[in-house]
Amino acid sequence: MTGFWLTPEQRALRDSVAALCARFDERYWITMDTEHSYPLDFVQALSDAGFLSVLIPEEYGGGGGTISDAAVILETVNRRGGSGLPAHAQMYTMGVILRHGNDEQKARWLPDIAAGKTRLQAFGVTEPDAGSDTTRITTKAELAGDEYVINGQKMWTSRLEHSDLMVLIARTTPYEQVTKKTDGISVFVVDLREAGDAIRYSRIPVLVPHETYSVTITDLRVPKQNLIGEAGKGFRYILSGLNAERILVASEVLGDGYWLVGKAVRYATDRVVFDRPIGANQAVQFPIAQAFAQLEAASLLRNKAAVMFERGENPGFEANATKLLASQATWDAANAAMTAYGGYGMADECGIHRTFRAARLHIVAPVSNNLVLSFIAAHTLGLPRSY
Repeated sequence: MTGFWLTPEQRALRDSVAALCARFDERYWITMDTEHSYPLDFVQALSDAGFLSVLIPEEYGGGGGTISDAAVILETVNRRGGSGLPAHAQMYTMGVILRHGNDEQKARWLPDIAAGKTRLQAFGVTEPDAGSDTTRITTKAELAGDEYVINGQKMWTSRLEHSDLMVLIARTTPYEQVTKKTDGISVFVVDLREAGDAIRYSRIPVLVPHETYSVTITDLRVPKQNLIGEAGKGFRYILSGLNAERILVASEVLGDGYWLVGKAVRYATDRVVFDRPIGANQAVQFPIAQAFAQLEAASLLRNKAAVMFERGENPGFEANATKLLASQATWDAANAAMTAYGGYGMADECGIHRTFRAARLHIVAPVSNNLVLSFIAAHTLGLPRSY
């Protein structure tokens, strides 16, 4: 992006993504939703086109693009009625390797990821008892010769069955033995193809067509050379990637919001009741217009966050506020669309309730909006911490 506008190259990128998405129409996504199926052929098409490797440097076979390029890709997917959720982790999860991996690790993993031969879609962070307090994880990794032996549990580990590698965080020093609670956490790359019975998992049924899992790890042996960076310093490695995650997830959410507004506008214009389009009624049109204005504002803040990120700045407020505002605007768009469609919004054939449910997800994930507000209050405004 140049300022807050798409460059000619990004417009071409957007058009290429849109052309790919045209091969997967609304009926495709409704089918994925009703059958709770993973859109494997769509994800494969994104990978084959090189869109999932846009952030990998060209020297490793990737696109050498920016976070703004990745945002264009994901927003376009969702603007076209699709979902980047089944594939987006491959964009931001690899950032741990890009920023903190050594040369050997980058050479070992990145070319195959860029070529689509290896999938990196799983991120093992959250635990049943720790929740959002990552410092309280209890999954432990103990060094035994040239290997780490890892034991523990993870929750909400998404796309596990569709990934070859998993980024996993574990404690190499117990919480009780560290001076600073964020110390003692380490990051590993686990080859799931070699894990065998050491990793057992079960799918968690959820409201949206998204595959996420409960994972049990028992005596998993991971080579020492799979440790990312320095042992015990992994918490800050994870934090360094959260701004990218917020920007990219917000881009998907914005895409959903624009799609919902577009659907609502078309239906409210075409649907005639009492001899007039229902869109002529202010009770229908005002919520749609309000949601659109909010989406535009959130989009501008997203663009600012992306530009700051690319400059090497730390857009903590901007990235988190973007996620907050995008999720709120899209939730308002979802409600406006559902109101416009009325009872038809509940029908599978309209596809509205599919994105309506997805819009509600992002109020609480990948981070709750309440935690975002707490972050802004304490870290931006200097208010006392609430937790």
